[in-house]
Amino acid sequence: MAQYSSFSLAPEEKLVRYANKNQQLYIGVPKEKSFQEKRISLTPESVTILTNNGHKVCVETKAGAGAHFTDNDYSEAGAQIVYHAHEVFKADIIVKSAPPSTDEIPYYTPRHVLISPIHLPTLTPKLIKSLSDKQITSLAFEYIKDESNAFPIVRSMSEIAGNQSIAIASELLSNINNGVGVMFGGISGVPPTKVVILGSGTVAEFAARAAIGMGANVMVFDNSIYKLKRLQNILGARLFTSVIYPGILLRELEHADVVIGAVHSQTARTPIMVTDEMVSNMKPGSVIIDVSIDQGGCFDTSEVTTHDRPVFKKYDVVHYCVPNIAARVARTASYAISSVITPILLHASKFLGIENLIKNDPISRHGVVMYKGAITNKHIAERFELRYTELDLLLGY
Repeated sequence: MAQYSSFSLAPEEKLVRYANKNQQLYIGVPKEKSFQEKRISLTPESVTILTNNGHKVCVETKAGAGAHFTDNDYSEAGAQIVYHAHEVFKADIIVKSAPPSTDEIPYYTPRHVLISPIHLPTLTPKLIKSLSDKQITSLAFEYIKDESNAFPIVRSMSEIAGNQSIAIASELLSNINNGVGVMFGGISGVPPTKVVILGSGTVAEFAARAAIGMGANVMVFDNSIYKLKRLQNILGARLFTSVIYPGILLRELEHADVVIGAVHSQTARTPIMVTDEMVSNMKPGSVIIDVSIDQGGCFDTSEVTTHDRPVFKKYDVVHYCVPNIAARVARTASYAISSVITPILLHASKFLGIENLIKNDPISRHGVVMYKGAITNKHIAERFELRYTELDLLLGY
């Protein structure tokens, strides 16, 4: 009788390739050519993470130059450097730091998913219709939420905008920029600069923190007592706060050196808080920084300006109304945007693509403003008198 070793019938081990169930994404990052945009939506560090996870990233040459990232930085991170915009749009997912422009419309196809800001004041019916005709799917920075039900990109840009608004105001008050020659904050024996802040959210918090740190006298107006109390607690300092009584606001505006518009709407256009007449009663040479301009502005006199021509005067009051203030510090802003977008892309790969992510993840659905050409953001549709379709209906829920 044949004798067998105790190991002769044991199955032989064999190495097999592990199947990666995540879908490979093809991501394109174009060079921004409008809005004086210097930010970039993915940093080289984020590209490294994406490519190490098996995703393909192509970056248009010099796309990161405004934030001081070189083509070599991206190449070493694993990205493919391309030299024409149409090559970037061969990717399925386009990630931008500026809103889509009319120059890009010919490149879009129905397979494209666009992740970018929209900048409501600069949005036009023609651009919306063109994107709709291309049947793309679009997620807007302004509406992307996280697990805590907050708006992470809006918050990051708001922190930057709050800090920068005070830096900008300080520059505009100085003689260097043909201002009235007032030093922000004042010195011993000289009354401090008077700063009025409208709103008590993130922009207001960081603007107030910066202004107080420079020695200014700060007043904050908001219609929410809860938010005003919260701001007091966060700052750990006593400051003048008030609900918006027109008479009190008018009096404080008349004596203000700087007024910061820091009102944010989670859904639609920001309300007008300061009328034309109220601005006309402000001090000559005083400064308005309307951070809310990216949602329409909260001053009746506000008009969108650019980094090339950032200010204008009305009633001898200096107005600064640049929507993308964060582009002044492009490198910091790029890291902030990239830290939000990268996890979304990695999460999408687990769901086998952005569209499946939208279908299966309620949090991600909040960022969708257009789905396969159908406008799914009610406020954008109403603003431009276009047809609105509920996203859940399109998804079959």
